Amino acid sequence: MAQLLREFYELCEGGVCQDLLTEAEKSFVRNGGMMLTGKLQEADVQNGNGRVYPHAIMEREVGKYKDVVKDRRALGELDHPDSSIINLVNVSHMVTEVWMDGPAVMGKIKVLETPAGQILKALVESGVKTGISSRGMGSVREQQGTTIVEDDFQLICFDIVSEPSTPNAFMSLQENKVMTEQVEKNNKILNLMNEILGD
Repeated sequence: MAQLLREFYELCEGGVCQDLLTEAEKSFVRNGGMMLTGKLQEADVQNGNGRVYPHAIMEREVGKYKDVVKDRRALGELDHPDSSIINLVNVSHMVTEVWMDGPAVMGKIKVLETPAGQILKALVESGVKTGISSRGMGSVREQQGTTIVEDDFQLICFDIVSEPSTPNAFMSLQENKVMTEQVEKNNKILNLMNEILGD
């Protein structure tokens, strides 16, 4: 019997992600926007809820979800409702890119200027660690003490939560990296101008 399956993940191991943003995304951040990046889900490992998502199923669902991302419909809520419906009133963010990196599902998230998005932005700017939670429908089976997600699983969305189930995979705020990069560029330009003017 299909049921609502919710998984909680922290984004980016130890809260640190490699720089994943394009120049356009960095420009968005420099102009006051907020982007979060990191691990959204993981296949073939038992998570904090005791479930294992087989790699083939996760890869299939990520492939389908890419179409939702492309159509700019990959919305998520702040907190994790007990429903398979995305409630637009509670939408805080939009997934802008998703891909598989080995067993890990990685992604980029744009925080929206909605009421829930403004709350999320304030939480992150205040240093609150946020995680990601997948929401989907499907059935499970027990196998040697492990709960395996079945082939009928359908990924619905990724929500922002305070309690992820995968350890050391927190979302990473890209703002600080972008701002540091901009300061470094500005310093190089100033140094170069001082050298030219000094001659």
